[in-house]
Amino acid sequence: MTPPTILRPLLGFGIFSAVWAAALPPVPPGPIAEKKELLFSDDFQGVEPSKLWHRVVPSFAVTNGALKGTQTRDKDVTGADGKVTKAHAAVHGLELPTRDSVLEVKIRFEGAAMIDVEFDDRKYTNAHYGHLCRAQFRTNGVTIIDERDGGMRNDIRAMAGDPARAAERAKLLLGRQITYPFRMEPGKWHAVAIETAGGAMRVSVNGAPAAYLNSSGIGHPTKSKLEFGVAGKDGFFDDLKIWNASPAAAP
Repeated sequence: MTPPTILRPLLGFGIFSAVWAAALPPVPPGPIAEKKELLFSDDFQGVEPSKLWHRVVPSFAVTNGALKGTQTRDKDVTGADGKVTKAHAAVHGLELPTRDSVLEVKIRFEGAAMIDVEFDDRKYTNAHYGHLCRAQFRTNGVTIIDERDGGMRNDIRAMAGDPARAAERAKLLLGRQITYPFRMEPGKWHAVAIETAGGAMRVSVNGAPAAYLNSSGIGHPTKSKLEFGVAGKDGFFDDLKIWNASPAAAP
């Protein structure tokens, strides 16, 4: 899960901050995906976690019947060999192939700067680490990012350190990320739903439409992995359910 630092939620903020001030596209009032079979559920009450879970970046633990994430790699560290280990959000992975899906989970902020859910395909080589798309949650907003055809696309990512290509990069990133203001109170559980249907992602929070983006990378056909991230200290997940889905019929 990239980028690495707790400032990761602000990636591209300078490019897209104008969206906050302008009229945001309306979020579809109803679901864009129709639930099919239930693929996975976890209420974190079991003694042994599902074998589909695996650690990606420390540190996650099941605590009091919920999955708790705490960022421990909160700064860059240079080893004796000169190799730099970059700061990175805590990440927990779930091997669960999907194409179109509906994911429901409760989240709670207990100091976390950001909580997110990401879809990846490690076999896809045209984007860094196979990153495809994600939904990010903060106490003041919800962001959807197309990473496959946005900031994680190899050629666009390579431009990031070149000031001479900043304008070119910004143009390529237009339409690949959007942020909607949405207030979430720390210390309280919030029920979120993330729907992917074709090239669209829709997010709702506590049953209310919260964010929407239609962008080509979201339509990647082999979303082979889910990753759950927490930047800062601490963030919680509970009552996770994931369904296979199909695009909902037009109203």
